[in-house]
Amino acid sequence: MENTKPNAAIAIPQMFSLVGKTAIVTGATGLIGQKHCEALALAGANVVVADLLEIQAKSLAKTLGNSHLGIKLDVTSANSLEKAKAMILAEYGTIDILVNNAAINDMFENPLMAKELSAFEYYPIESFRKSLEVNVLGVFLCSQVFGTVMAENDGGSIINIASTYGMVGPDQSIYRDENGEQSFYKSPSYPTTKGAILNFTRFLASYWGHKGVRVNTLSPGGVANGQSDFFIQNYTAKTPLGRMAQPTDYQGALLYLASEASAYMTGANLVVDGGWTAI
Repeated sequence: MENTKPNAAIAIPQMFSLVGKTAIVTGATGLIGQKHCEALALAGANVVVADLLEIQAKSLAKTLGNSHLGIKLDVTSANSLEKAKAMILAEYGTIDILVNNAAINDMFENPLMAKELSAFEYYPIESFRKSLEVNVLGVFLCSQVFGTVMAENDGGSIINIASTYGMVGPDQSIYRDENGEQSFYKSPSYPTTKGAILNFTRFLASYWGHKGVRVNTLSPGGVANGQSDFFIQNYTAKTPLGRMAQPTDYQGALLYLASEASAYMTGANLVVDGGWTAI
């Protein structure tokens, strides 16, 4: 009798393969963005490392290999995006994957002013506007410019990077130091914009579903990046897995959403947060 059992050893790797695909990562030189690029490259994709920091983008692309491209990109500028699209299509002839990773997460240069400036009552209007421009308008424009190419070619994957704070309100207590003093607050712009991304994802998934373009959100938890001991202790105490994420912890989820492994998944939010939002 003929053996009809599928060869999983062959089928599974092929399911996750991105060979011949072109992937764009915005905000690519950041802590997690670099790891996104690395995962896509290891899966065989031609990676466009896109960032405002052109020198760093080109350098990162070079470390990934000869088939990758580093470009300067302003996600809030339609002109910048159109130029990038033309360059990418001239280089690769296709756009298959878009990772909308670029975002502003407030950092306050003067620690003495951080508590006051991050408090909702005094939060600067210009900071809120800037976050809306990058975190929401930037995702809209990138999806419109690059996603339209996918729709015209009847297929592709858009991955919007959100956050646990797109689903739940910030726990301001984790920003209190060992003396119980509030060192700063999680400001309003990041949770607001990341929440908007979740429903934009649903909109776009329903809009382009018939064109074969899948649109999903990846919501990561906090990443260890040299934070103070008190913050790490506060954060991990609320996380069932008992630690903050490492930058590499999102590579598997990203590859899943980018590849045919998630072929029947769209309009969804993949939460990878160590259980933070489970309790």
